[in-house]
Amino acid sequence: MAEYTEQVDELYNDLIKEIKSYHPSKDLSLVERAYALAKQAHGEQKRKSGEPYIIHPLAVAKILAELELDLESITAGLLHDVVEDTKYTIDDISDKFNSDVALLVDGVTKLEKFAYSSKEEFQAENFRKMFLSMAKDIRVILIKVADRLHNMRTLKYMRPEKQKEIAQETLDIYAPLADRLGISKIKTELEDLCLRYLEPDAYYDLVDKINRKQSEREDFVKKIVAEISDKCEKAGIKNCTVYGRPKHFFSIYKKMHTKNKSLDQIFDLFAVRVLVDNVKDCYGVLGVVHEAYTPMPNRFKDYIAMPKANMYQSLHNTLIGPEGMIFEIQIRTYEMHRTAEYGIAAHWKYKKGITEGVEDSSEDAKLSWLRQILEWQRDMSDNHEFMDTIKTDLDAFSENVFCFSPSGEVISLVEGSTPVDFAYAIHSAVGNTMVGARVNNRIVNFDYVIKNGDRIEIVTSQNSRGPSRDWLKFVKTSQAKSKINQWYKKINKEENIVKGKDLLEKEAKRKGLNITDLLTQKAMEAVQTRYSFRDWDSVCAAVGHGGLKEGQVINKLNEEYQAELKRKKTAQELLKEQEDAIKARLEAETGEEHPHKRSKSGIYVHGIGDIEVRFSRCCSPVPGDEIVGFVTRGRGVSIHRTDCINIINLNEEERARLLEAEWTIDRAYGGGYFKADIRILADDRDGLTLDILKVIIDEGLSVVNVNGRSLKNGSAVIDLSLKISGIESLEILAKKIKNISGIESIERVNS
Repeated sequence: MAEYTEQVDELYNDLIKEIKSYHPSKDLSLVERAYALAKQAHGEQKRKSGEPYIIHPLAVAKILAELELDLESITAGLLHDVVEDTKYTIDDISDKFNSDVALLVDGVTKLEKFAYSSKEEFQAENFRKMFLSMAKDIRVILIKVADRLHNMRTLKYMRPEKQKEIAQETLDIYAPLADRLGISKIKTELEDLCLRYLEPDAYYDLVDKINRKQSEREDFVKKIVAEISDKCEKAGIKNCTVYGRPKHFFSIYKKMHTKNKSLDQIFDLFAVRVLVDNVKDCYGVLGVVHEAYTPMPNRFKDYIAMPKANMYQSLHNTLIGPEGMIFEIQIRTYEMHRTAEYGIAAHWKYKKGITEGVEDSSEDAKLSWLRQILEWQRDMSDNHEFMDTIKTDLDAFSENVFCFSPSGEVISLVEGSTPVDFAYAIHSAVGNTMVGARVNNRIVNFDYVIKNGDRIEIVTSQNSRGPSRDWLKFVKTSQAKSKINQWYKKINKEENIVKGKDLLEKEAKRKGLNITDLLTQKAMEAVQTRYSFRDWDSVCAAVGHGGLKEGQVINKLNEEYQAELKRKKTAQELLKEQEDAIKARLEAETGEEHPHKRSKSGIYVHGIGDIEVRFSRCCSPVPGDEIVGFVTRGRGVSIHRTDCINIINLNEEERARLLEAEWTIDRAYGGGYFKADIRILADDRDGLTLDILKVIIDEGLSVVNVNGRSLKNGSAVIDLSLKISGIESLEILAKKIKNISGIESIERVNS
């Protein structure tokens, strides 16, 4: 690990330097303490690369600092794996830092894996938790995205099959999330990294072909940049920045793949970007470039007048330059550019959390997509459906169509949306009472595909029977699907409850279980908590309409029921189970019947008799001590002193496993000995330990371990582990030790 010390220190110094470049506060103690704790907690842990683990949280924190996030986010970035991978808990983080940092760390911490019956369920529940945490504080997802970005940067150290699995999940979830958040610099890097691992041949072939023509393109870009700069200056547009930007590889690959074109047929391999001070100058630059170059038809997009849902604003067009070369131009203000690069991270309103209300309604609207996700995920219990819907919803975001309500309001929908999607985007009541639709004053079918610029009018009627299930076959938005499903759940709830109860009973019988036994209050509450339902009827209704599989519910009920049975078993029942299991194993191994062997432990346990026991290490009982038996799970009876701290702190359920026990010997049986631990407090002086050991040896006792230390007040503490025959010999020894000069006290202690 020592060879990485310089690298770790350099990373930490870079992080501090990055924070200081934008953060006004000189007090970075929060970050410093987080780094110290993370470094100590991760200790000798290593990544697959062989590097010390601390490099990962440092890199994540650095990505967050590059997004210019606040100190609490960076602190949480440093600590994001501490709870998941070390002994520290969320409560520890809250105590050592603050509740906000703890909330962020908890939001990015994965759930315990052992609690889930399948990998799909584990993945789905983690994403549910992530979105709910995002609702409390949007910074949670910024930390998750930064974490995933660094993991993707270091993915080469994983197994090939793991590389593909992580890359696919990143392409399905995290890259679209970065896009939703408007963080283009992370979104594009994630997509390129995904392409490298999912389609390595296509990726490296594309890189090679693009690099071959790089110098030719660079010369053309320099020429275009110089021309536009000169023309803008002559047009009186001040403080104008013009530069070329190559398109990222995934964007080119996607265009080649979806349009079945070769690289030579993709003309706009790069874009020219123009940054200006204000919106007026944006349109001024547009006029300049349209005068200088020929615009290609149907390629102009005005995202300033109609911004994307992730706050992105810019003017886009594709132009034909000198010698027929085609290029894309993007025109935006400096503020728009900052938002395009940093997205939601550039807007400090997110600190309030969308569920707490945001003062600025325009800022609030920018996170409406998250509200929609939260809304439909509450009504979607099937994990497979949940994961499919979330992938579809996030992926659909990349392409939007803009249409208009009769009053002229601009409505943004995903590509392929229908009038039914439009109706539910306006309000669920509009969708539920919809009986027809007009597009541009012409009556259309419900499955008509909306185009950019369409003016849509929904015809409603209070006599409508409600939405049709057939609509689910063609609607595109998750919002519409969710609202249609909700309507059917509500209107058929009583019927679904009865049907759900019947399905649960049949599933229980199929598995040889009694549904009445399974339906304990504790078990039902566990199911309600797992799947986020308010009451048991809602669980039954979800099973009835197919939103929740009856097998999932019965498995969870049975899991809780079996745990409850174990908790309620008496000590004798537990022991009988263990003895029968041991007897069966021995008979299976030898083929002979094994009678119960009489124990030589010298312990009689009431109600059981003379059986094999083990002596607990925590309190080391010896003959003469008052003792009690405790029935363990799978390891017989352990014998404790009645004053043992572990026995004193047992809860009510565990106390049912206690059995009365007593010694059947006064002295050691067969010359055997017991271990006892004592602590001696005395005045510190030379030869003290030797004097004590001499007394012990004279008594004919053996010393297992001795440990002494001096105290600042001039006293000394000596801890001894001895082999003794019983409490009587220990009391005799204690009296003799007390006669030694300087001895203040001697006491029996737990191990």
